[in-house]
Amino acid sequence: MSTPRVYVIHENPEWFPPLAAAFAAEGVPVQEVLLTEGGIDLGADPEPGVYWSRMSASSHTRGHEHSKEYTRAVLGWLERAGRTVVGGSHVLELEVSKVAQHGLLRAAGFDVPRTTAVFGTEQLSAAARDFTGGQDVPFITKHNQGGKGLGVRRFDSLAEFDAYVGSPEFEAPVDGITLLQEYLTAREPFITRAEFVGGEFVYAVRVDTSAGSFELCPADACAVPSGADTPQVIAGAVCDVPGTGTPGAPPAFSLRDEVTAEHPLVQRLRTFLAEQGIAIAGVEFMETTDGRTVVYDINTNTNYNPAVEAVAPVSGPRAIARFTGALLEREYAAAATTA
Repeated sequence: MSTPRVYVIHENPEWFPPLAAAFAAEGVPVQEVLLTEGGIDLGADPEPGVYWSRMSASSHTRGHEHSKEYTRAVLGWLERAGRTVVGGSHVLELEVSKVAQHGLLRAAGFDVPRTTAVFGTEQLSAAARDFTGGQDVPFITKHNQGGKGLGVRRFDSLAEFDAYVGSPEFEAPVDGITLLQEYLTAREPFITRAEFVGGEFVYAVRVDTSAGSFELCPADACAVPSGADTPQVIAGAVCDVPGTGTPGAPPAFSLRDEVTAEHPLVQRLRTFLAEQGIAIAGVEFMETTDGRTVVYDINTNTNYNPAVEAVAPVSGPRAIARFTGALLEREYAAAATTA
């Protein structure tokens, strides 16, 4: 058997270099495991080490339609063998289901967006009428298995929604589940992403929404695919915000240093993640004009913004390297006692 190390399970090699650098800086041996193809010997034991799964809900958008299923198979194999797994099977199921996220957050007492899950397309128009009470009020759609703002659109009328559902522009969700969600208006032009590693708060990121668009990480957000005057869509919440992205606008991602480990919501989220067995995550929330603080997304394959990392008192990737490295030390100790 090989020397124990941390194995990073995912499907996007473009996300790995910052992590590799962090593990090298902390002196923790690491190996990337790409689940885009390959196989496992079900009659053999997994290599010793710590396995960290960071499979993404948006893997299918990169041509890796089956990576989620590969990961389910590998995590089951690892867990049955008793290996130490960070982000195990139960966490994967949260990552790929906003229905599951919504249910757990709501059950824990967090303010979450009012949401209806619709299976298939035939009932979408009828479900939208039930959702809005038959009124032409703003609402949004999103995909249950999301990331990258997949399927997130704002609609101001039922006729507009009907036309979209019946058009070639309709964006079918990969799992067949479309979410209808209430339209939220941000108090200020940003949302917040709170990062946690090993059950501890790392920092909070202020994600500016005034510039007009976002790409991938760390916010998993995108702009509404319509006119320039349309408000921003932020990873499952639509924010009606001022600003046009003019020169001198604030950076897209910055440290929100007034949100600390003592912040009441951070403390609640820390307890929630511990209860759910989620060691590494970025949780997004927004503060609305009507005084709500709405939690709407749990990202268990969290990425980190370089500009934030440059000024943050603690590095997210290095915190992960230290956390998984400590777990790896336990593996070494256990191996030594049984040798």
